[in-house]
Amino acid sequence: MPNIFVHACDFSPRAVNLVKSHKDFDDARVNAFVCDPTVDDLIQHISPSSVDVVTMIFVLSAVSPEKMPLMLQNIRKILKKDGCVLFRDYAAGDLAQERLTSKEQKISDNFYVRGDGTRAFYFSDEFLVNLFNENGFDAEEHILCFKQVENRLRELVMNRRWVQAVFRIGSGTSGGKTKSKVKFLGKGNDKPEIQKIILEDSANETDVDISEGMALEMFGISSPKEEILDVVSRDYSFKIKLLSKEYQHTCKSTGLILWESARLMASVLAANQTIVSGRRVLELGCGCAGICSMVAARSANLVVATDGDTKALDLLNQNLALNLQPPTLITKKLEWGNRDDVESIKRLNGRGFDVIIGTDVTYVADAISPLFATAKELIRSSRGDKEGCTPALILCHVLRRVDEPSILSAASEFGFRLVDRWPNALTSTSTFQNIIQSWFAEGRLDTSVPTTALNILYFHEL
Repeated sequence: MPNIFVHACDFSPRAVNLVKSHKDFDDARVNAFVCDPTVDDLIQHISPSSVDVVTMIFVLSAVSPEKMPLMLQNIRKILKKDGCVLFRDYAAGDLAQERLTSKEQKISDNFYVRGDGTRAFYFSDEFLVNLFNENGFDAEEHILCFKQVENRLRELVMNRRWVQAVFRIGSGTSGGKTKSKVKFLGKGNDKPEIQKIILEDSANETDVDISEGMALEMFGISSPKEEILDVVSRDYSFKIKLLSKEYQHTCKSTGLILWESARLMASVLAANQTIVSGRRVLELGCGCAGICSMVAARSANLVVATDGDTKALDLLNQNLALNLQPPTLITKKLEWGNRDDVESIKRLNGRGFDVIIGTDVTYVADAISPLFATAKELIRSSRGDKEGCTPALILCHVLRRVDEPSILSAASEFGFRLVDRWPNALTSTSTFQNIIQSWFAEGRLDTSVPTTALNILYFHEL
């Protein structure tokens, strides 16, 4: 199409730069710019009423429901009178929604947070049509698409759902007049026959991921299941293999990605080696990355990295082989509260650990008590302490479905008291020891590490 001109926007500068750096990019044909359509006015970049077609492909689901009208009103400004929106996004009842529900990551009705912090909304027919109607669009076509994935070996059948629609500027009153139908992917789309993807060789998988099949069907492309992420913290540089973002939201395991809390804690340890120098260190729920343990291994006497997910541990051992030659820390399976696992850790270090670290390990309510019970068993006793340092439990996290009072209550129940927290607004009655603030001295931390919404709790035994 020689006369086509495309406007392309994304809120991520990196994404826009990738588009501009492509060998086929031509600024005479493409206007690529950074923009958050829920906040920024599109007419600052695009002339009003000048666009024929707007594509929204898995875009609106990442937006908070209360901001969706703002985005649609913004789009309406730049569309021609007969312009249309081509829409495709997640539908309510999708497999990914069911798995996010099981991981207690629900924010509000049909709205969830994934393990990497991104959001996902799952649209019902009524919500989607009403949303566009209320913002001046009529629904011209509305199709609910189904796809089914079957794992014969494990006798599992998994359903993927998404909605596909065409909306045009109008009176916004189409409501129940919208022509809707259900589409079953595969041969003979008019017949009630759902296409199946057959998985025969997944016996060794702890989970079945189907995002790749979704990408193939929707976009005609395939993405690798794992990716390598470069992680730099001060004079440390790691190459971390983890689950690619294409798969993260359909995988049950939360240990196959790198959480921001781990990046922050690794940066703290890299800038403040005295926290772990010469000490025995245990990391709880380290996941596949283990970057806190790898940083600690430079100066600690002993480092043991643990996780309850064997799949995460397998990937962790690959990452240790990539980054530590030879590996200078121990990896162990540890399910909190599991007597055999706890005793296995004790056999490695009978005296207990001086420092126990956990990053983003407080997001499931039922796991809080086993977490502190396990830490109690494995931390070095400070009674009759002759080693010159008080053992510490350090937790770094984003507060999600478990609030801080619940965490502190469980900590107290198992013999831990909070001696410092960050961030902390010091008051005249504050009893905190101001330990953590010294870690954040000017110029010490990597400024590229995000700290928004992150918290650090520092405990001693009672």
